[in-house]
Amino acid sequence: MNAAVSSHIFDVDQANFEAEVLQASLTTPVLVDFWAEWCGPCKSLGPMLEKLAVEYNGAFRLGKVDVDKNQELAGIFGIRSIPTVILVKDGQILDGFAGALPEGQLRQFLSQHVQPLEGDVEDEVPQDLAAESPEEAINRLQQEIATNPGRPELKLDLAIALAQAGHASAAEAELNALPANLATDARAVRLRSQLDLARSLEGTPSMEVLQQRVHANPQDWEAHDLLGVRLLLGNDPAAGLEHWLLMLEKARDWNDGQAKKRLLAAFNTLDDAELVGRYRRRMASLLF
Repeated sequence: MNAAVSSHIFDVDQANFEAEVLQASLTTPVLVDFWAEWCGPCKSLGPMLEKLAVEYNGAFRLGKVDVDKNQELAGIFGIRSIPTVILVKDGQILDGFAGALPEGQLRQFLSQHVQPLEGDVEDEVPQDLAAESPEEAINRLQQEIATNPGRPELKLDLAIALAQAGHASAAEAELNALPANLATDARAVRLRSQLDLARSLEGTPSMEVLQQRVHANPQDWEAHDLLGVRLLLGNDPAAGLEHWLLMLEKARDWNDGQAKKRLLAAFNTLDDAELVGRYRRRMASLLF
């Protein structure tokens, strides 16, 4: 991979790690990508990271570690699989993930820790729409789409409004019809995660039954898992995340690593940046 595509992208080795990563992170966050030439997922993730580093234009720097050439450095960080990405900020490892995430999830990951570019802020919601109900939003958006069929972003807004109103099937249909550039939008990724989690609860026990199961058998990981989903989609997402962190610590390999998958899905679902950042750090401390 070519790490010279931007001044914000550089190769990392043991000789420059202290200065270019740890010391430099005191002023600018550094994303460190552990990769190898033979790694297929790395060839997917690497270009997306490079694209984002250029797009963010110095809001963070991307350091690339070829693990074949820097085995000792990879060993120091306990890299078990590649690609693995860690975020270093203020001289410390703040967060990280393993595997090739889609672009929408990468953007959400960065949004937890990297200040947006100047002028790159989301449009404020007009005050007269702030108190709009989901059903009112659906009616308004359907009218706007009929008037402006060339604005596909309105269809994403409609999908979100449909989900908020409880019309999951209709919301999913709108999501599936989105063009490729919007399908990876952070809001679309978040909504799809919400719908996937809600679908996993179909035909499952009530919260009360699941709580009884956990109380009777603290190692009933299925009950922990389903209880986590119910709490996340209910009014206590932090409690839901706690169940999956417990599973990650005590039963990491249960159901093919279900706890890690649930946590990643939950992070994509929540729009509370502080909560997500806090639990990402706790997850990273267990994984790395």
